[in-house]
Amino acid sequence: MTKSERDKMAAGEWYRCLDPELDALRDRARKAVHQHNTLPPDERGAIAPALKALFAAVAADCFVEAPFHCAYGMNITLGAGVYLNAGCTILDCAPVVIGDGSMLGPGVHIYCAEHHKDVALRRAGLEIDRPVTIGKDVWIGGGAIILPGVTIGDGAIVGAGAVVTKDVAAGVTVVGNPARVVR
Repeated sequence: MTKSERDKMAAGEWYRCLDPELDALRDRARKAVHQHNTLPPDERGAIAPALKALFAAVAADCFVEAPFHCAYGMNITLGAGVYLNAGCTILDCAPVVIGDGSMLGPGVHIYCAEHHKDVALRRAGLEIDRPVTIGKDVWIGGGAIILPGVTIGDGAIVGAGAVVTKDVAAGVTVVGNPARVVR
């Protein structure tokens, strides 16, 4: 039996992102994101209903500021007390887990997809995804970028504007591009 592109994506294999089933899932996410970003704050609450329903799991006391963007939503898990400030983008082609008490500053971007290095295969939409895991009580400063496959340990701090290209140990602070440990 041939695997669908969605099955390949979920299995962490190379897949073609230019696929009708995946297009439909991204369209569903765009509609939920639109609801979240356009509802008045008193109607939206902490997370708009359609966006909350889209996520894999969301603790009751999470807060996602508008505007927000995600690719699929279905791969995002937010622990208790998670706060995402305005302008956060999560391209969740693979699982993205954000642990309890973690806070993301404005404009933080989390990317899971890696496009193929071969031009013809990249043009055909071939990509592979790697999950991102953010531990408990992590603080990620505004404008930071977290690249595919990164794990950030509990209590770590990522400085504003940092580009995190590799795992960050628990309790350390990283800054810069590429991010490096400063304490």
